[in-house]
Amino acid sequence: MIKKFLKILLGFIIPFILFGGVFASLLLIQKDIPQNYRLRIEKGQGLASVSQQLANDNVVYSKLAVRLSGKINGLDNNIRPGSYKIPSKASTWEIVQYLKNKRPDATTVRIIEGLRFKDMRKIINENPDLRHDTRDWSDEQLLVEIDPNAPSTHPEGLFFPESYETDQGNSDLQIYRAAYKMMQTYLNEAWDGRDKDLPYKNPYELLIMASIVEKESAHEGDRKDIAAVFRNRLEKGMRLQTDPTVIYGMGDAYQGNIRRKDLETDTPYNTYTRAGLTPTPIALPSKAALEAAAHPNQNDYLYFVAKMDGTNRSHFSKTLDEHNDAVRQYILKK
Repeated sequence: MIKKFLKILLGFIIPFILFGGVFASLLLIQKDIPQNYRLRIEKGQGLASVSQQLANDNVVYSKLAVRLSGKINGLDNNIRPGSYKIPSKASTWEIVQYLKNKRPDATTVRIIEGLRFKDMRKIINENPDLRHDTRDWSDEQLLVEIDPNAPSTHPEGLFFPESYETDQGNSDLQIYRAAYKMMQTYLNEAWDGRDKDLPYKNPYELLIMASIVEKESAHEGDRKDIAAVFRNRLEKGMRLQTDPTVIYGMGDAYQGNIRRKDLETDTPYNTYTRAGLTPTPIALPSKAALEAAAHPNQNDYLYFVAKMDGTNRSHFSKTLDEHNDAVRQYILKK
């Protein structure tokens, strides 16, 4: 009777031990993993789907081992979405621990103030860590996707220059959405707190002016005086006569030098030939430029010229005679 019981018991124990050994092997033996392998986990993706993905990519020995070890570790369906760079040699247990304890890899996209929207797109398109869902979209298509009610069909100036961090493997559309939302926030704040009696009909016109101030400001201390010059000119019906707008209107024809012919060639952005603001912004303005456009200094300046003395400051004048004297002093060195 005892022998029969032991035989039955061993019939259960031995398979259990064998199963345990096999399972431990599947769980603990390290496997060579392709270099630079990244596991991309989408929002809402559960353990069953992740285990299948790892098995399909030949990263683990068994998807069942992934699911069981995931449940043991409490991972189950609580996996943070994002991109994970899996070590080049790891066991199933180590991979599960990695997914449980690590944050997804992040990438940073830095957009500098004063850049054009086309520069922003180039920076984002060249980032190897993003998923480029919008690479082949037109500017207009991209803007409509983000905001069908945007103040313009032209995206220039509508995206805030900043450093944006996102998980590697995320869609580039997330960067555009974040930059657009941030610009709208800062623009609305500037518009709501603006000085009274500014010659701007709406926030978009303030944004246009901020972009011009951004491109004309070589020193942050000059921004509000530059904004004052352009405000004063608009109020007097004078043309803005600012080179950065001409350069923007030239597009790819601009090769680093601006000639008299360029100043005399009419485009929608040539503020020497046309009065008023340009039809759109000419760059991505900073928060400081928005603030300068919303709060220009109170003065009668109508002209400014770079001092060319290494300080990046400008000299401001109230009359044309004073301005001509400054040009002779700082530019012509007479």
